[in-house]
Amino acid sequence: MKPVLLDAGVIVAVLDNSDQWHHVCVQAIEEVAGTLITCEAVIAESCHLLRRIHGATAKILENVAMGVFQIPFQLSRDSRAIQRVLQKYRDRHVDLADACLIHLADEFKTGDILTTDSDFDIYRWGSNKPFRRLIP
Repeated sequence: MKPVLLDAGVIVAVLDNSDQWHHVCVQAIEEVAGTLITCEAVIAESCHLLRRIHGATAKILENVAMGVFQIPFQLSRDSRAIQRVLQKYRDRHVDLADACLIHLADEFKTGDILTTDSDFDIYRWGSNKPFRRLIP
């Protein structure tokens, strides 16, 4: 089964009941059949965005520890590839987390992504393949 990429907006929405995407993202996570893969940049961004919600960072890290959110990526190993992605999308002001997810799509041959970020309608992986956003 193909893994599914996980972006920060979904993690934030799941852990913040007041987020406009909360219910949709909770349902989408429950329906995912594949492994959820992400990167440290997404985890750091999620923790930062949820810093005011008591216990949110601990829940995120618990999901990492339990293998719910898998991080098969090492920036020191893949920094050149990430630099190429950042350069390719410099006009869109791509952030590090998005660049890492684009790289993971290439590495794992999947464009399936849980994200609320419409930039993934523009970004491409592989040889110009579109992402498939699993959040309606």
